[in-house]
Amino acid sequence: MAKRKGKSRRRVKDWSRRHRQEDLTSLDAAESETLQPDRVKLPAFRLQRGPGESELADRPRAEGMVTGLFPGGARVRLGEEDLLCSLAGTFRPPPGSTALAVGDRATVALTPPQHTSGDKEIDKDRADGVILSRQPRQTALSRPQPTSSKRRGRHDEDLAEKVIAANMEILLIVTSMRQPPIRPGLIDRFCIVAERGEMRPIVAINKIDLGEPDEGLIAELAANDVAVFCCSALQRRGLEELLAALRHRSSVLAGASGVGKSSLINVLVPGANVPTKTIRMKDKRGRHATAAAKLYELPGGGILVDTPGVRELAVEMDQRELPWYFPEMAALAGECKFNNCTHTHEPDCAVRRAAEAGRIPPRRYQSYLRIRETL
Repeated sequence: MAKRKGKSRRRVKDWSRRHRQEDLTSLDAAESETLQPDRVKLPAFRLQRGPGESELADRPRAEGMVTGLFPGGARVRLGEEDLLCSLAGTFRPPPGSTALAVGDRATVALTPPQHTSGDKEIDKDRADGVILSRQPRQTALSRPQPTSSKRRGRHDEDLAEKVIAANMEILLIVTSMRQPPIRPGLIDRFCIVAERGEMRPIVAINKIDLGEPDEGLIAELAANDVAVFCCSALQRRGLEELLAALRHRSSVLAGASGVGKSSLINVLVPGANVPTKTIRMKDKRGRHATAAAKLYELPGGGILVDTPGVRELAVEMDQRELPWYFPEMAALAGECKFNNCTHTHEPDCAVRRAAEAGRIPPRRYQSYLRIRETL
């Protein structure tokens, strides 16, 4: 097949035209292509190589929260203002994980006020501050690094995990009954990710205007202390109860593409104006509407971090750890004949007996087996 020459250049030109016409409704949408200097104020050479600690010794310092990322820098919120910050040449995050993520607490050396000449500013392309370090994370929403090299960044070769959001209290798992159909196994995986990241999982079943919620699944989740809220962003049903559970807390959304995460944010956060997309009708699956994690403030207090949708979620751990993330199985593990029972084929396995007798929901047991095969 002949190469379509100039396709990439045409795409960039088209994006630049729409950017000048201010057709873009989301900064994340702009960042998915490239960052223009007049939008982020930071020239490329400053993004890639920041000043060292000695050059910043006399600058005032402050601690803020990372609210967004772009190549070579981050937006850091100090008070009610978001500063565009580059990275110090001496910035050294702890090894083995993403350097910065939305929700991180970072120490910033502030840039002195700009000098002006008449009505014209001088050096307006500089950063508002320089990130010196970040604090240890209390919680994290993370996933294993992708195996495909084209999906990795230049400096990601040695990372064990990709941190999407940090220091969140709640993982809000959004799903839908139909369009796309609900995937209980994916909910199970997200609950495991929440527990491993030391967050509280909450499930929001959206689009109940298209189908009644699965009462059996709700009962299974409730038995494992997972709160479930049934709602409809389209009809604005069940949102007050969900908002009350999130208020005054830090939360991060997660879920498959197309379940309505962006629509939910537009209802919960007045003025958010998050772009949305319809599902693909040929396979009833969602399309990515969010390009990067972004932070929103909830009315009445609290923050909510939106994340890109996923179609598959890998869980990385030792196989021997997995049963402890299924409480109904962990409670019976001590009755198995073998201390190292895998609950898959061993004789006199209490977990298998309970699954066959229906005391453990068969769906949960099958979910355990499927996750175990991937570890």
